Amino acid sequence: MVIPSKHARPRALITGLRGFTGEYLARELEACGYQVFGTAYGNEPLGEGVHYVDLCDALALQAVVDEVQPDIVAHLAAISFVGHGNVEDIYRINVVGTRNLLEALSKLKTPPRSVLVASSANIYGNSTAEVIKETEAPMPANDYAISKMTMEHVARLWMDKLPIFITRPFNYTGLGQAENFLLPKIVSHFKRGAKEIELGNLDVARDFSDVRNVVRAYRQLLQLAPRGETFNICSGQAYTLREVIQMVEELAAYQIEVKVNPAFVRANEVRKLVGDSRKLHATVGPLPHIPLQETLAWMLGEHAVALKKNKGAKRAANKIEVLEVLEVLG
Repeated sequence: MVIPSKHARPRALITGLRGFTGEYLARELEACGYQVFGTAYGNEPLGEGVHYVDLCDALALQAVVDEVQPDIVAHLAAISFVGHGNVEDIYRINVVGTRNLLEALSKLKTPPRSVLVASSANIYGNSTAEVIKETEAPMPANDYAISKMTMEHVARLWMDKLPIFITRPFNYTGLGQAENFLLPKIVSHFKRGAKEIELGNLDVARDFSDVRNVVRAYRQLLQLAPRGETFNICSGQAYTLREVIQMVEELAAYQIEVKVNPAFVRANEVRKLVGDSRKLHATVGPLPHIPLQETLAWMLGEHAVALKKNKGAKRAANKIEVLEVLEVLG
């Protein structure tokens, strides 16, 4: 389903278009007939539909919004790394940047029909709930989480003017995610055959989704435009880093030495985050189930395929050898 539009093709605006999630969402929307535009930060060569703008520059951002005239908007641009070193950036971009965008959209003669504001499951902090519902009280335990909770409050100031809904994605990953995130860091060590890896707390448990499922959920929600609602984006199952390491070891067919670096153990570390996805599924329907092992194998790519072939060839060779022995014995 594509939302009707005054344009020849419906227009989607994605803030953070050149980011990890933005690129996957762009492909998802383009496949459904949308013309995709986006904002990015930096000075790389301009791609089609890409506008380089600082979200904290309200006038420049208004000019982009006026030019694009979007039918739907996915606000993904943010400092998304919890351990980002500049706290001022976290609040400036995540809070002020969001306010500037929503104000710009509200000034359009024809406002967008659907606006997604991406928050984070980090706002739940160290919740004592076994499985976290959207109704769980926020308990943010770091500056990133506080900035996202504040961003949600800012978004609610504009809900009478714009068809805004909020998503709270739990951890997710996939091919192309930056290596300062945990799972890509682990996978990259195996891809280059590293003998050891330094990590923080191995017993933290996270609910990991595949980015391809996340953008499917985003696209379906954007088409439904559930104004004023909040949705967890999650798989409903948590894995510790120890378990993730074991999965990748099985895929890569070798074990790695894990060293705990105290510098990587964050203060106020959220111990466990696992979400309740029932509201999401009740709204958009069931999403394809992508097991974490499958996502990790995808991230390992040709490396995992080659290992699988080698293991298959080795098993076949062993089988032939056993048959030859049996033949001799017979």
